[in-house]
Amino acid sequence: MDTNGNLYTFMYAAIMVIIVAAGLAFTAIKLQPLQEKNVRAEKMQNILQSVGVEVTFENAEELFGKYITKQILVNIKGEEVAGDAFATNLKVQSKAKDEDKVLPVYYAKLDDGSEKTIIPLTGKGLWGPLWGYIALEKDFNTIFGAVFDHKAETPGLGADINKDWFEQPFKGKKLFEGDKFISITLYKGGKDAAEIAGDTKHGCDAISGGTVTSKKLEKMLKEEWLFNYEAFLRKNKKQITF
Repeated sequence: MDTNGNLYTFMYAAIMVIIVAAGLAFTAIKLQPLQEKNVRAEKMQNILQSVGVEVTFENAEELFGKYITKQILVNIKGEEVAGDAFATNLKVQSKAKDEDKVLPVYYAKLDDGSEKTIIPLTGKGLWGPLWGYIALEKDFNTIFGAVFDHKAETPGLGADINKDWFEQPFKGKKLFEGDKFISITLYKGGKDAAEIAGDTKHGCDAISGGTVTSKKLEKMLKEEWLFNYEAFLRKNKKQITF
């Protein structure tokens, strides 16, 4: 065959494309179990970190089994329904009709014997998805801990929602005011903005320079996602006797 001809060039290119495509497909198939394991471990780490458990990738599976005592799904009415909470895709549920939604809930028991309820979060940031977990005290009202993360927020600004200095002030905040679901408001204005606004019960400081991401996160904690759990929280909150 004439190696300088068009036919040879075409066949050579076609064979190379097939070889490379087959190689990439083989690699993707081989790596898929590892990728799924990484995603599973990262999710377990985030859930445990919301209740203050120090966890690594290596011991995530072990500690998840130790501290997470129960996983359930509830519907929009707060009723328990059948299904796999851990495998539930929040992005899919966020787009489902209210009557079709299933919402994961995790229960944890810590070393001091205290019990926490963990609710996963999903939302939209400035440049991509936001997600996180909030852990609640047994009153189903007071935030015990919170972790947030993102895919593509601006480094040094909105991306700082996953920093301790941003997450820690959520501890102790309330979701309800009396019987009214208020959730959390993020106040623009830098340090102590929530205090200056007179809202230390439901307010936290937004990130300076990351106001849009902060408000997107606030939306996730209100009408975009967390409101789906209002009936579940209200039902359990009323069962608590103080």
